[in-house]
Amino acid sequence: MHKISRKTDGEVQVHQKTKYPHWLSLYDQPPIDDITLEEFETCAIDRLHILAEIESCYARNRPFEELKEITNLQCEKHVPLDHDTATTKDRDSQRKKDVTGHFVLRLAFCRSEDLRRRFVKAETTLFRVRFLNATISERRDFLKSKDFDWNQVDETEKAMYASQLKAAIPDAESNEQYCKVKWTSVPDLVEKRRVFLKDGWAYVPGREQSSIVFQEFQTRLEQALEVTAKALPRMDEDTRLEPILGNLSQGFIAGIGSAWSTSENTGEGIRAEMVDEFAHKHFPMCMRNLHENLKRNHHLKHFGRLQYGLFLKVLGLSVDEALAFWRKSFSGHTDDQFNKNYKYNIRHSYGLEGRRANYPAKSCQQILTNDQPGPTDSHGCPFRHFSPDNLQTALLSMYSSQGLTEAHLPEIMNTVRAEAYHVACTRVYEITHATGNVRKGGGIGTGETVTHPNQYAAASRALEGGSKEVKTEADGDIVMN
Repeated sequence: MHKISRKTDGEVQVHQKTKYPHWLSLYDQPPIDDITLEEFETCAIDRLHILAEIESCYARNRPFEELKEITNLQCEKHVPLDHDTATTKDRDSQRKKDVTGHFVLRLAFCRSEDLRRRFVKAETTLFRVRFLNATISERRDFLKSKDFDWNQVDETEKAMYASQLKAAIPDAESNEQYCKVKWTSVPDLVEKRRVFLKDGWAYVPGREQSSIVFQEFQTRLEQALEVTAKALPRMDEDTRLEPILGNLSQGFIAGIGSAWSTSENTGEGIRAEMVDEFAHKHFPMCMRNLHENLKRNHHLKHFGRLQYGLFLKVLGLSVDEALAFWRKSFSGHTDDQFNKNYKYNIRHSYGLEGRRANYPAKSCQQILTNDQPGPTDSHGCPFRHFSPDNLQTALLSMYSSQGLTEAHLPEIMNTVRAEAYHVACTRVYEITHATGNVRKGGGIGTGETVTHPNQYAAASRALEGGSKEVKTEADGDIVMN
């Protein structure tokens, strides 16, 4: 924006001013602009895409360079930030979205100690990646604008401890600049013996000073989340925000999936008789389990039909083919029973009855958190809702013909025990599609994890070349039901 001030009569001076002058941010000042409820949610969801992928990287023990590459891709996709040199870009709008998303997620993730811990870890990692990506001038200007409570070591003090500094940091240059901070500010450097300690102070070489910044970011965010948690009860009075914040706080459970609906993602249609072959070749475990139960019992209960039916709709099964598929599958029912009890609901899911809404298929997050299955139900996520023994048996039964062996089970089960269910599903995808040159860590493309059953199936079909038009990620709006 521009600020106009009058210097003398008849003379006007124009100053360039921006609300967000720095590419990097400690998020110490919340945004004060008015925003719509849609912006409130969208800014948070776009940022959560990045944080959820960072957490998935940790669950998969990715090396930092891989994590950095994946994070950069997610940032470019969801929350792009142009550098200070991009003078023709609307940097203020980009940075406003970045700051707004951060502060909305603070409200969502301050609710428990576990959520705060996971949020701090992901946000600190994102800040670290961005700090390393920043230009020298961007880092310098950012550091000058903040008080990091460190003391520069002058040449006299440096000479006094020259031998100790050399012993502690043997590869330091003779002209190395040092600062000193309380040793508690750089626990990672102390642990790695990369600093000289004296009277509670840590002497940090210039090249390691980024650790001070990272630790400061983490400490400030931890303190801010505790303050936010104390103020949260007053936010609960706003009935507009509570559902949004509640859904956002579940974002680490299975990532954030896009909405998959018939009009956007069916690609090539499929016929009823093709479903069984597709189930064996392309379905994630949740849908494979529903398919196997339907074949065995000739019936699925309501939530199972809903979960599987919407998945098949988005896969490309037309309403006529769906009626044919379900009628054949429900072979224990007469035509009258089928038409009376099931036909209306099938047509309703296609938007042909009732409200005539085009219902999207359920995402991993919705499957994991909504309509929890009982002992006799078939819906849900096997990675979360099966017992360990039943899960391992089912994995071998379903996917051994596609290359999954007992040797793969410990890795998958460790991920399940860490409650990273969508990461376990992604690993199964990698194993069963290894013949298609899917490497370990490659995910469903560019390292991304599975966040939607139709995303899994679409990636599998595209890999085989059976459906060139099927997108690996939807273009539609995010759905957080």
